[in-house]
Amino acid sequence: MEIRADFHIHSKYARATSKDMDIDHLAKFAKIKGLDVVGTGDFTHPKWLNEIENKLEEQDGLLKLKDFSSDVKFILSGEISSIYTQDGKVHRVHNLILMPSIESVKKLNDELRSRGCNLNSDGRPIIGLSSKQLLEIVLETDKEAVFIPAHIWTPWFSLFGSKSGFNTIEDCFQELTPFIKTMETGLSSDPEMNWKFSLLDNITLISNSDSHSPDNLARECNVLNCDLSYISIADAIQSDDKNKFLYTVEFYPEEGKYHYDGHKDCNICLSPEESKKYNNLCPVCHKPLVIGVANRVFELADKEKIDISNKIPFKSLIPLKQIISQILNTGVSSKKVISYYNFLIEKFGNELDILIKIEQKQFDEAGFNDIGEKIAKMRKNEVERKPGYDGVYGVIRVL
Repeated sequence: MEIRADFHIHSKYARATSKDMDIDHLAKFAKIKGLDVVGTGDFTHPKWLNEIENKLEEQDGLLKLKDFSSDVKFILSGEISSIYTQDGKVHRVHNLILMPSIESVKKLNDELRSRGCNLNSDGRPIIGLSSKQLLEIVLETDKEAVFIPAHIWTPWFSLFGSKSGFNTIEDCFQELTPFIKTMETGLSSDPEMNWKFSLLDNITLISNSDSHSPDNLARECNVLNCDLSYISIADAIQSDDKNKFLYTVEFYPEEGKYHYDGHKDCNICLSPEESKKYNNLCPVCHKPLVIGVANRVFELADKEKIDISNKIPFKSLIPLKQIISQILNTGVSSKKVISYYNFLIEKFGNELDILIKIEQKQFDEAGFNDIGEKIAKMRKNEVERKPGYDGVYGVIRVL
């Protein structure tokens, strides 16, 4: 069966997240967005784990609402921030972990506490263990767990980040490298950018929303052809089997807030070629630029030609509210946009169906030819792109 899954989200107990990031809102918005499976996020946080246990019950390695108010399934997930020194350099790497049972989650949490990790302060805890040490603990806790380096190109907190990352997978995970089968591309890169790096040839690339509010669910997600069970999902996202992993849904990478280089305070946004002319220094304040994802990929890429025949495809989408906002020429959070959005959802079912599946003829017949025309152009990648940089989101508009 075809399922849509968003594994990486955060709860209301993580920093800078909406108070609505609770079980009920996640289930409601997952349905609106068109998701079948959504990550719980933050399973290391004791209060959040308690809410998970109170609201959900386990089924085939996934979880469902006890009150049957929604058929959306949850998968136990958590992101952990490792900050540590290795070979004289400070590394900051975020890793996403999927677990098959609450029992395994509790076992992992107990082990982390025994090593001095504070799991109470934040939904995404900061620990002093290396990524390799964390992977070792996860593997010892449950052999069915899935360990995924998160948003691997983000400058400050990732495996290959320009500010605190590594140049190879082996530098980070050493002899445990074979256990890394899957990585998350992040909002500021898409699969095509990652295909230029031969070290990722045998890595399955997944995409998730990293959502801090319910409305951002499914802005990136994974479309799989598998059973609705933890084992089937884990198998699908750890293999490059195009019969099991159909495609990923992507942000246009330029919309990501770390796509290009720059300085937010100086209002400077530069392409990798432009940054090179300035020796990676800001032309205004002359301090080092925040080197973005495009530049870092350019630095490590070692392929000129890419064979896409065996690659899992992807679809780049603009969130529906942004398209409506462009049509109505008003803010994305305005009452007009929200009213129009809700009407479309009521008419056509969910956002992902609207953006991917509904044909222009159906829009026309329902009196939504303006939406149909914009979505048709988006599907052809007829868009203009203003890249994000140094924490500032980019802007993507349909031509």
